[in-house]
Amino acid sequence: MEDNLRSNWEKILEYMHTNFAITDVSYRTFIQRLNVHTVEDNKLTVLIDDSKIGDSKDFIEKKYKTFLEVSIEEIIGIHYSISFINKTELQKIDHNNRKEQHSSNQRLYSSFNPDYTFETFIVGDNNSLAHAASVRVAEEPGEIYNPLYIYGGAGLGKTHLMHAIANYILDHDPTKRVIYVTSETFTNEIVEAVRGSKSSQQPLKDFRKKYRENVDVLLIDDIQFIIGKESTQQEFFFTFQDLTENKKQVIISSDKKPSMLTTLDDRLKSRFEMGITADIKPPTYETRMAILRSKINHEHIPVDDSILDYIADNIVSNIRELQGAINKVISYSKLCGEEVTMDLAKEALADKINPNVKHQITIDYILEMTAEHFHITTGDLISDKRPKHIAYARQICMYLCRELTQEPLAEIGDKIGGRDHSTVIHNIDRISTKINENDTDTIKHIDVLKKKIDPN
Repeated sequence: MEDNLRSNWEKILEYMHTNFAITDVSYRTFIQRLNVHTVEDNKLTVLIDDSKIGDSKDFIEKKYKTFLEVSIEEIIGIHYSISFINKTELQKIDHNNRKEQHSSNQRLYSSFNPDYTFETFIVGDNNSLAHAASVRVAEEPGEIYNPLYIYGGAGLGKTHLMHAIANYILDHDPTKRVIYVTSETFTNEIVEAVRGSKSSQQPLKDFRKKYRENVDVLLIDDIQFIIGKESTQQEFFFTFQDLTENKKQVIISSDKKPSMLTTLDDRLKSRFEMGITADIKPPTYETRMAILRSKINHEHIPVDDSILDYIADNIVSNIRELQGAINKVISYSKLCGEEVTMDLAKEALADKINPNVKHQITIDYILEMTAEHFHITTGDLISDKRPKHIAYARQICMYLCRELTQEPLAEIGDKIGGRDHSTVIHNIDRISTKINENDTDTIKHIDVLKKKIDPN
């Protein structure tokens, strides 16, 4: 019966459309968003996709329930008692069921944020590799990239991706034993286990059982805080080795790439690099706008693009600050009982955005301004692409980073596509030579960019 109902569903809805004088607009808006959810005996639950039409369950039930019951009976000859459920209601039920199911599993330190999923992660040029690698690891933990090492500054989405991986894995296989732990907690447990082993081997055995035997996926956040004591790092090394050799997935986050973690043993650095390393850079303008639009769409609050542009243009380096800014504007609007206007936004963000405060000049900011100036993307600048206009823009970007920041050449090279010290020097020299030879175009580009980057 259920198969018959599902296979004839479109025919049933079209029968409603033509036989009960439902207008084309109403049909597209409400009827086409109905689907079979569950069938139990003669009870049918119909799913309403309310993602774009809001909570319309009561309206649909009052206006179309009888039409639908009659249409089903006409097409397949069975009378069903119909109830309706919204997609958002179903998601809440699924989420609550998932929480109950997860709590019964052997999940240690499993404080995963249910809102941190791949669906809520905004992908841009600044994080596309990290996102793609995270998805692959979540789909096949322990099989492809092991370890996965994600690095980048604070507030850029590393923790979001780690929680998204964990949530995905547990959604698809709740029997998986997944541990998420900060490096500080992990280190403290190692220290306590090593210290306790002086009088008894049991603390060390318990630690190893917890982190080697009773785990399928281990996520360690902010690995840069691992204490540099030899005994601590040795225990961590053997734990890491045991997990990866047994195809148990290890996911690590840090603020630096492995080679720049000066407090870590070289053999650990090399192990971190044997899987895949993926960096997350500050969000580009396009990504910042996408994040802001996602937020206001979720809140169902109309905000003009010019206001989003104002926020995106002034808060550039940190997703957490960006989200905090739009949250503050929305809260301010609700408290004041006013629509979101530019004046209201400026007032709400007066402590965050001050037009008289000089913009912080960073390599990432120079990358963004250079890309905008030459009508390319930051992804082009940090790539290996060699077309003349991209190579030229890249050289100017390196020159400006040297001129306008105090960052070492190695850091400039690392940020601009992982290039080495000598490559950076070579590119800077190319631009210096053009300036010394009075190359008009180069001098003009440098002058305009300097004014855009540092207008004060």
